[in-house]
Amino acid sequence: MDKKNVVEQIIQHKKQPNLRYQLKERTEVFTNLLFYTLFDIETEVEDNLNKLETEFDTLVDLACWDTEKPCKKLWENYVLKLPGILKKLNRDAEATVNCDPASLSIEEVYMAYPGFYAIAIYRLAHELYVEGFPLVPRLMTEYAHRQTGVDINPGAQIGDSFHIDHGTGVVIGETAVIKNHVKIYQGVTLGGLFVAKNLQKTKRHPTIENNVTIYANATILGGDTVIGENTIIGGNAWLTKSVPPNSTVFHTPEIKIKPISHVS
Repeated sequence: MDKKNVVEQIIQHKKQPNLRYQLKERTEVFTNLLFYTLFDIETEVEDNLNKLETEFDTLVDLACWDTEKPCKKLWENYVLKLPGILKKLNRDAEATVNCDPASLSIEEVYMAYPGFYAIAIYRLAHELYVEGFPLVPRLMTEYAHRQTGVDINPGAQIGDSFHIDHGTGVVIGETAVIKNHVKIYQGVTLGGLFVAKNLQKTKRHPTIENNVTIYANATILGGDTVIGENTIIGGNAWLTKSVPPNSTVFHTPEIKIKPISHVS
């Protein structure tokens, strides 16, 4: 085997100058530090904020490829938003306690509910997404996706008191808009009706108005699709058109009973 030739060929085909997997690993460290800083009562806040700034500087060095946009300045804006993000997340946790009869305490929600964890990382990532920090918000939500099975794009817009029950298999697309006091269950997809690269800058995912409940495995598609407030979407429903407020939508299964054969 000509090892030198193999090495040369591998180097030749490594064509992405910004592809550093260290960025993925450092983003996960940054995400964990954020979560502990906001929630763990034994974590010293001021000390951790200093650590977070150091980690953020590392992310800037690895991910800020556009020299005309000085990403380092984002930290001061971002850290000012953390109290507001925490306030929202506390409301999300309270919504889960109030919605789920299986929850024994609010501490259980913070520590054991995958839906809450996914929402927390989404909210922390979303503010960086809004600022235009490349790739890092996506890596943050994908880290949460890997741990929870909940896939929330950091570009989605989600209002107050959001509750995801069970969580596994939930998909919320980049341009989805979710208003206040919405509850969704496992397997729900808020997706695009079509998949095409030229739709990148358009609204491709649905809007969910206030006080909507979406039960397990429902699929709602399309940027023009609006689910009106106070609506209940039943399990396994498939929707590509808007639903007016105060509606109830159910998937009706077709049941065929196999005839009993009589054996003489």
